[in-house]
Amino acid sequence: MFRIVSSPAWRRLLLCAFVVIAAAASVAAQTASNLRVTHSVDKTGPTAAELSGRVFNDGAVDVIDVYVNASAVDQSGKVLAQGIPYVGTVPARGSAPFKARVPVVPGAAGYKVGINSFRFPNTRESP
Repeated sequence: MFRIVSSPAWRRLLLCAFVVIAAAASVAAQTASNLRVTHSVDKTGPTAAELSGRVFNDGAVDVIDVYVNASAVDQSGKVLAQGIPYVGTVPARGSAPFKARVPVVPGAAGYKVGINSFRFPNTRESP
C-alpha cells in the first residue's frame, strides 16, 4: 500500500497543504484594525449633513463589501442618527472614497465615522 503513494506525491500534498494554510493565515491576519477612515463634513442642510471621506486598507489583502457607519453624536458620544453607505472594494494597501448622508437632529455636536462591516474575497466572514 505504501508503494502506491510515492514520496514525490506526498511532498506535493504537503506543499499544497502548506500553501492553503499560509493563505488562510494571511486572511486571518487581516483585521478591522488594518482599515482606517478619514472624513470631512461637506455641507449641512436643513434635513441632512453630507460627509465625504476615504477608507484606507493598510493590510496585504483586498477587502470587499465595505460599509461605513457615519453617525451624528451628542456631547457624550451617544449616537443620535446614522447613515450606513456602501463603499465597495478597498484594495490591499490602497483606499476608496465614500459619501454619506446623516439626518440632522437636535442635540448633535459632531460626527463620528467608522467601519460598519467588510469581508474578504472568497469568504463569508464579517467582523
